[in-house]
Amino acid sequence: MSVKIMLADDHVMVREGIKYLLECDRNVEVIAEANDGLECLKKLEFLNPDLLLLDLTMPNMNGIEVLEELKKKRNSVKVLVLTVHGEGDYFFRAIDNGADGYILKDSDSKELRHAISIVMKGEHYIQSSLLPILDSRTEDKDDDKEKLELLTKREHEILIQIAGGMLNKEIADSLCISERTVKNHISNIFKKIDVSDRTQAAVFAIKNHIVKIF
Repeated sequence: MSVKIMLADDHVMVREGIKYLLECDRNVEVIAEANDGLECLKKLEFLNPDLLLLDLTMPNMNGIEVLEELKKKRNSVKVLVLTVHGEGDYFFRAIDNGADGYILKDSDSKELRHAISIVMKGEHYIQSSLLPILDSRTEDKDDDKEKLELLTKREHEILIQIAGGMLNKEIADSLCISERTVKNHISNIFKKIDVSDRTQAAVFAIKNHIVKIF
């Protein structure tokens, strides 16, 4: 089964180039394109791509605003940001609003395909050159250490599995506990490390070297 992808980028030649590179892989199909954020959201109302490859700088509505709207609507499409912006502000706003991955446009096609593969497995992909940004966030390191110390052994284990992209049922099966118990643990984890969703929890885990990123 091929991965159905939607491209959102305001540069036609960039979209054409990405589409050509992706469709060299028989397991990938570009089913739609959008020239700006508004068009992207409108098409997502009736299309169901597996993955949205999203630029951040677009007219009418930018990529961050698209992510914010998708978060509000609880749209489950996976989102891989593909951008020229390697600055911390763009990176953290994208991740905090639910992006599943973040990669720069100067990456080669091999890394892009790898990022797509990782995200489609339910894991998170951050380009390796951007990892130092995680350490630049204004959160106090001692504060993070204190948050980690609040976690029980089981919560720490579940945090690792969240960062690995595992779903509640998969976590429950691996630990031989109920999904309801997993949900309760996750709720407690979010409160203790002060995050609001699984992506933020994964970034927290990566930033504090609890897990390794691809």
